[in-house]
Order: sequence, then structure tokens, then C-alpha cells
Amino acid sequence: MRELILGGARSGKSRMAELKAKNSGLSVTYIATATIYDDEMLQRVDRHKNDRPKNWTLIEEPIYLADAISSIASHHCVIIDCLTLWVTNLLMKEDDALFAEQKIALIDAFRNSQCHLILVSNETGMGVIPLGQVTRRFVDESGWLHQEIASIADQVTLSVAGLPLILKP
Repeated sequence: MRELILGGARSGKSRMAELKAKNSGLSVTYIATATIYDDEMLQRVDRHKNDRPKNWTLIEEPIYLADAISSIASHHCVIIDCLTLWVTNLLMKEDDALFAEQKIALIDAFRNSQCHLILVSNETGMGVIPLGQVTRRFVDESGWLHQEIASIADQVTLSVAGLPLILKP
């Protein structure tokens, strides 16, 4: 099973993914993509850590998601939270070849993994188009990635106010 859960900030998407993982009956691995640059981000990461069951395996991987996915044995449930932080991390590297390579690798890993994968991401394309080249590229790259992942996913859910809106199937 391959799932994509999209939503805005504080839409309940992470909680939704965690509930699906708990209910899967499988061992859970949580892949966190966050990079901590300030105290506010540290508080967000700590809140997420405290909300997760202690028996879940944690992998912190801001860049090489495909490698992290490939390292997990089949018959696990894997949450990746979140793709937009991962896109940000790659864009901050200012290396277009690395970005393209890792995007292809992630899509291949998502397509071929034998795990139950749940990818969480922020839907960024429903608001005002941001000013500035970097932020517009972020919105574009995130949107294109979401489209590719959604085309492969078995299920796509939009989380709004903590409620699921099933987009696929």
C-alpha cells in the first residue's frame, strides 16, 4: 500500500498518518525530514516526537529518503513526514543535479518498496503565489512532486480541519 496525505499547516495530516500506521498492525518506522535551524523548529520536532509511540523506530533523514526507505525490511509501515521539508532541504543545497537525482530515487523507492508507505506533505499550491524566485520554485517543485507521487499512490487523502477527503481511489 502506497499512500499520500496532503494538507495545509495544522490540518491534521501527521496525526492522520500516525493513526493509519498504528492501525496497520505492522511495525512502524518514522522517517523525519526536518532540519532544525531555530528554537521554534526544535519545539515542533519535540512535539512530534512526544506524540509518537516510543516503540516506533525513528530515522532522521533530510536528503536521502530513497536510501532510508530501502534500508527498511518489507512488511513494515513507514511514515515519511514531510515531503515539503525534504524539498526545502534539497533546494537549500543549491544543487540541481542532486535535487533531480534524489527526486527520481524517491519516486522509484515509492514505486518499488514492499513496505506500507505513508507520505505526508503540505499542499502549497492552494494559496497566494509567493514573491521571489526561490519560494515560487519551492511551490512548483512541491506541486510537481505531489502529482508524480499521487499518480503512483494507491490512496491520496487531503486533510482539512482534521477530516479526510479521499481523492484517490
